[in-house]
Amino acid sequence: MSSVPPVSPRSGPRFAVLGAGAIGCHVGGHLSAAGYDVTLIGRPAAMDVLRERGLTLSTSVRPPVRLAPERLTLATGPEAAAGADYVLVTVKTAGTAAAAEGLAPHLALDAVVVSFQNGLHNPATLRAALPGRTVLAGMVPYNVVQSEPGTVHQGMPGTLMTEPDDRLVAALRAARLAVAARTDMPEVQHAKLLLNLNNAVNALSGLPLRDQLGERDYRRCLALCQREALAAYRAAGVAPARLGPTAPAVTPYVLGLPDGLFRRLAGATLRIDAHARSSMWEDLQRGRATEIDSLQGEIVALAAAHGRAAPANARLVELVHAAEAAPRTWRGAELYAELRAAR
Repeated sequence: MSSVPPVSPRSGPRFAVLGAGAIGCHVGGHLSAAGYDVTLIGRPAAMDVLRERGLTLSTSVRPPVRLAPERLTLATGPEAAAGADYVLVTVKTAGTAAAAEGLAPHLALDAVVVSFQNGLHNPATLRAALPGRTVLAGMVPYNVVQSEPGTVHQGMPGTLMTEPDDRLVAALRAARLAVAARTDMPEVQHAKLLLNLNNAVNALSGLPLRDQLGERDYRRCLALCQREALAAYRAAGVAPARLGPTAPAVTPYVLGLPDGLFRRLAGATLRIDAHARSSMWEDLQRGRATEIDSLQGEIVALAAAHGRAAPANARLVELVHAAEAAPRTWRGAELYAELRAAR
């Protein structure tokens, strides 16, 4: 493990990260390691862990980097974002409106707010609550989880995406984070939602992502959800972006292939490290509310708005809410049978 020595702050933008959980610490930690002025704002218990242990950033492809506690600027309230040039919002969707309300009195008029969140509507929620500020949509397309207290682990390769902002993109690249500026973020967000529909399947499986995606019945569950989502998208006139080697319309077919054929055709999908799990699995393990209503729930609502049904997605919403109250795991065959019976 390498510890990052103290460095003089660069003449560059100041950052605040509101919602410094796994994603927030991953992005904010890399920026801090690169010498940028970063304030991590999170729950008191989470910030206490960082004050005691510092922050370790790990991946499966390079040595971990450790930021000692004295290298971190930590806070628990949105007032700590005052003076930041960029505020990266990484709270869960249910907390976006409250986060924006808390930020509003403290942001400079020229501050840029960037939503690195799941779901479709967070940038719009932030724009409505922060009139006059620039709000950018962003997306983290890869897996990041807290592998142990004070350590966040990136379990697969990937590239951050954000609406164009040269200064932001330059800072993220200087922090050794791959990033692409996109002018089609609504289409990107809809494509990411298709991928995130696996979060619930993974959470209920209890398995690491690589093992879960290696089993055909679990992939069939995801394929059911994606087919309903694609039908709702077509009804709404939405064309999701292509983010990987397979076009969104073809992905459900590939997911349903026998395991051996799937591995040959979609081997990149399984290039996930053995410890990677979905953030929803982590939420269930920690007894926290999940984002199921902004994932499968979003598909159910979109389908209903266009006179359609999304029964597999609706059943997964019910199963995840039940697991929030009383955790259980599902074998692939039984979960697939459960979702098929809902149709």
